[in-house]
Amino acid sequence: MEWTDEGIVLGSRRHGEANAILEVLTREHGRHLGLVRGGGGSRLRPVLQPGNTVRAVWRARLDEHLGHYTIEPLRLHAASHVAVSHVVYGVTHLAALCRLLPERDPHPELHDQLAAVLDHLEDRVAAGTLMVRFELQILAELGFGLDLSACAATGETGDLSYVSPKSGRAVSRNAGEPWRDRLLRLPTFMGAAAEPSTDDLADGFALTGFFLNRHVLEPRGLAFADAREGFVAAVLGRRAGARAASGLSSLPG
Repeated sequence: MEWTDEGIVLGSRRHGEANAILEVLTREHGRHLGLVRGGGGSRLRPVLQPGNTVRAVWRARLDEHLGHYTIEPLRLHAASHVAVSHVVYGVTHLAALCRLLPERDPHPELHDQLAAVLDHLEDRVAAGTLMVRFELQILAELGFGLDLSACAATGETGDLSYVSPKSGRAVSRNAGEPWRDRLLRLPTFMGAAAEPSTDDLADGFALTGFFLNRHVLEPRGLAFADAREGFVAAVLGRRAGARAASGLSSLPG
């Protein structure tokens, strides 16, 4: 068995004295692990850092085996990421989100979105916007996508301002106004190209955080890692621990 694919490094761990087990999100073969001979050494260690893009050749005698990787660097983001705190948090959180996916299950659109986030991660506002969209895509890939195309109550496609925490469907401003305190706010940048405000980004992270917790993390006995809280706080310019974007606020079932 052999294939070649572009992959984004999610992480690696030492295996013996000189080798490493590498985890990458490949475009056509999904989240995939393999052994890199010499991956624990000084020559390859900088290449195997999370966030880097590599060309991976995977070989194994049988498809179900761990297999071996031969790695060629393509884009080494990691070296420029270490100096910016929100970037380090962001890479760690992105890797944790990708690990929610089944192994070896292709998600080419998600791979491309991950590459886009990494390309803009040093721009605080762009990174926040793209991260919200990435979390929405994770929900969709796992079968819990939100329907933000039209109002659940009226069918209108304009002036969508809220999301029902029960159905995950959008609600227009007029239809949702009487129940606004029981609905999640839909950030304006989801339907327009305008640069989002800090409140818009907070609304976005609260929205995705709520549904990721309900549908993905809690059923698995998991919780968000500290990296998400650190990333959101840095992007919003707020103290870590603020509830506004945690997705953990009390909302009706």
